[in-house]
Amino acid sequence: MEERFPWHKADCMTITPDATLTLPRRILMTAVTIGGVWTFALELARGVTPYGIEVVLATMGELPGADQRREAAQIENLILCESRFSLEWMDDPWEDVQRAGAWLLSLESRLQLDQVHHNGYAHAALPWQAPCLITAHSCVLSWWAMVQQTELPDRFLRYRQEVSRGLAAADMVAVPTSAMLQALQIHYLALPRVRVIPNARCTDLFHPAAKEAYIFSVGRIWDEAKNLAAVAQAAPFLPWPVYVAGEQDHHESGSMQMENVSLLGRLPSRQLAGWFERGAVYALPARYEPFGLSVLEAAICRCALVLGDIESLRELWDGAALFVPPDDPLALIAALQQLCSNHSHRAALAFQAHRRSSRFQSHPDGGSIPRGVQRGCAAPSGPRSGWRKGEAMPFVTFCQSPDSRENRGDAPFSLWVATGSRVPAEPANTHRATELKGVPGCCPAPLQANDFGGTS
Repeated sequence: MEERFPWHKADCMTITPDATLTLPRRILMTAVTIGGVWTFALELARGVTPYGIEVVLATMGELPGADQRREAAQIENLILCESRFSLEWMDDPWEDVQRAGAWLLSLESRLQLDQVHHNGYAHAALPWQAPCLITAHSCVLSWWAMVQQTELPDRFLRYRQEVSRGLAAADMVAVPTSAMLQALQIHYLALPRVRVIPNARCTDLFHPAAKEAYIFSVGRIWDEAKNLAAVAQAAPFLPWPVYVAGEQDHHESGSMQMENVSLLGRLPSRQLAGWFERGAVYALPARYEPFGLSVLEAAICRCALVLGDIESLRELWDGAALFVPPDDPLALIAALQQLCSNHSHRAALAFQAHRRSSRFQSHPDGGSIPRGVQRGCAAPSGPRSGWRKGEAMPFVTFCQSPDSRENRGDAPFSLWVATGSRVPAEPANTHRATELKGVPGCCPAPLQANDFGGTS
């Protein structure tokens, strides 16, 4: 465990439940609305709700859908700010990335932030006044190395430069697996301030149910990393039907289709949970997946797992899943046929997956308390913090799941970041309405459809 999940190093000090640590009152978090980053951002916002921390979520790329806005509106401490700026991994995005940076800095100047949490890279190099964290979910260069397996095209050299600048500027970098950490250090630079912190998922949405005879898979249909085409190719040789949920529309290629499987499209969280709960087998023969929240959701729901045999998924699920080489269709067919026909093996594997998932669960009632304090180096201070540039800054980076059956003191809760402060905290939403008045794209909850005038 220690060699795979080094989040409990010697520089991690334990604080007791009655210890005092002033938490940030307002965090600006960047996000995209596709894939696991959106889920991660909302999960974190829910997790900090009991602690009076307000999250300003600034989205770029596609605007949130109606179901996503409804989901965000249910989180009382979340402020949603929308934009259509191109993302750093898109083709020739850099003028838009610059405009997005100006927009983000304007949010900081208006909202008096205590922390900035990036779910991307380039914008971490901006002149932030508040402490700055990056959560590295994935990157183009490691994606290219594992999916395309060819020499990197010259068009990505600017991307490498901008990502490197962002990583170097961040006060702390968090990665979900050791595999992702290794990828960043291979493709960009050594990271002196980094922690491996697995993602987490709240269990209140997912409840194991009576299983039905079908195979389920989730992912962006157009993303070669998910390798869902291999699932579709295997489907005609399987005794059970195969259902695939996920985005079909690509910003350049248009709508993608698949044969032999039932495409469900992009599903709201609660509908997606229902498919996980009833599904007997979950298949994701991924070529590249730095963490894989959908795998965790399937495991929470007691699905038997068939996964791509890659380092990151082995790191998380070894001993709790069947692994197949991503480019071996016969191995995938054989693994799925075995689970469809062998109830005892399927049940045993589902049990192991569910047990393993307890390491990566957060809890909606705020029952978990901050337990880990990581020492950051030379973290800059925020406008409402008593810290000064150059002083050590404590970062609260994980919590312990109190009811985890496998809890040994090193189980993650979710990603937490908190600035130490010598200024007493006031309620997070004290002046929210006046502070947000006139800020483009900002919509304090409760959200109204006609309030979304996203910057573009």
